Amino acid sequence: MADPERGDVQELRLDSIVPNRFQPRQQFSEVELAELTASLKQNGILQPILVRRKGDGIYELIAGERRLRAAKMAGMLKIPAFVRNVSDQESMVLALVENLQRDNLNPMETARAYQRMLNEFGLTQDAIAQKVARERSSVANMLRLVTLPVEVQQLVESDQLSTGHAKVVLGLATPAAQISLAQRIVVEQLSVREAERLVQEHAEAKKAGKRPIRAPLRSDLEERLQKRLGTRVDVVRGRRSGKIVIHYFSPEELDGIVERLLN
Repeated sequence: MADPERGDVQELRLDSIVPNRFQPRQQFSEVELAELTASLKQNGILQPILVRRKGDGIYELIAGERRLRAAKMAGMLKIPAFVRNVSDQESMVLALVENLQRDNLNPMETARAYQRMLNEFGLTQDAIAQKVARERSSVANMLRLVTLPVEVQQLVESDQLSTGHAKVVLGLATPAAQISLAQRIVVEQLSVREAERLVQEHAEAKKAGKRPIRAPLRSDLEERLQKRLGTRVDVVRGRRSGKIVIHYFSPEELDGIVERLLN
């Protein structure tokens, strides 16, 4: 089998393939994996995975992690794969594009992948939009999601809060108010239009000097650290000392945070 762009298919040992460091997808359904495993046992793998050479007989996965996991669960020793020589940046873009085409990513996974392209590869929003074949405004809107408090991000990730709702929540200035509104949307099952009305009321109340949507206040230091690191940061103060807690959602995101801290 051959592909004009990807080359010939090779049979690679499963134990020679390491995970993709730039895999944007973090959530894999156990049910879907079990179904795919059963299908592989019955029909074999119909579509090869995509890998790149790392040297010494080792390959790094670019795209096809679900097939690779299912092949291991099915007890297979080898898997068909296209081998392609690409850079780190190209590897990440290919993995992202494949997941976007399959509609496999939740909004937060997409947003964090865009953010990694910005932070680790220095790409502009225009460049990202071209690589993933999206409108620049779409990329910009997704990137705004990573500025939300971690509590709100988790609601988006778990599909309790839609992207439309999250955009409305972004209309509030403080993380405290954003958390409060997001929780209210989930609890009261508010529509996007109803949420927009609350934001409007919040703005009017604030203008009139009334107390707006409330929630525990976050310090200016926490907000500045969150913007700098692109993730939630809590400053816990004691009587004489304290600690700074930095949250992350994947090993890859941890690597990016450490890189930014050390540089």
